[in-house]
Amino acid sequence: MKALAWLVAALAIAAPVSAQDHYQSSPQRRMVVEKDWGPWLGPFRAKLVPSLMQDFGERYLYATANRALPPPRSGEHRVVFLGDSITDLWDLSKAFPGKPYVNRGIGSQVTAQMLLRFHQDVIGLHPSAVVILAGVNDLNGVLQRETEQQIEANYEAMADLADRHGIAVVFGSVMPVNNYTDNARDMLKERDPAMIRALNAWLKAFCRTRGYGFADYHAAMTDERGLLQRELTRDGLHPLANGYARMVPIAQAAIDRTLARKRR
Repeated sequence: MKALAWLVAALAIAAPVSAQDHYQSSPQRRMVVEKDWGPWLGPFRAKLVPSLMQDFGERYLYATANRALPPPRSGEHRVVFLGDSITDLWDLSKAFPGKPYVNRGIGSQVTAQMLLRFHQDVIGLHPSAVVILAGVNDLNGVLQRETEQQIEANYEAMADLADRHGIAVVFGSVMPVNNYTDNARDMLKERDPAMIRALNAWLKAFCRTRGYGFADYHAAMTDERGLLQRELTRDGLHPLANGYARMVPIAQAAIDRTLARKRR
């Protein structure tokens, strides 16, 4: 009888969930109605989604480079720049010649993805500091819909991981955008400048409270309308060479202050 009871229990565990059974989360699940993402972003998103189902953080992209990167030399202050396409397109070797700065930007990424790869692409590289520039892609909802509070929670989680591993933190302000060209005509609809300002106000206060560095690119790159200066971009989002040149001293000053604070 004991053997029979054990068999019945085992079969119950192994049996698939029937159509009448539901996980407690099931009633809350719903299909999201797709929107028209346009002639460029739509195909890009369709191509990207299947790979994100395998690795949402896209940790595979830098796995080989991370393995090939030697540990920091004695006395070296390695800094990892973590971000989306704005970081990905930033040529750090030219912008910061001679500095042991490592680029770990991935185009189109949102903060949740950066959080997933933070261990591999930041902590595992043993930097003295991390510069996080993230959030502008969260606002357009192309990969997932997030509230300001959810984005802020991702910022906080990355900062907590860095603190736990003795890595100094610098946050870059979310970049301004504009709609001054045909390429940028929908930019303000996709990325609301008011939400960008709200995130930056939160980030600035968060960095002040925690003693982190804050690289305020936004304040240095906006025009009288509070939008990204026309001459700094073609598409209303990504900086041109003159835009990155504007960002370099801001980032370097924030890194220097943060590392000096860490040494004290």
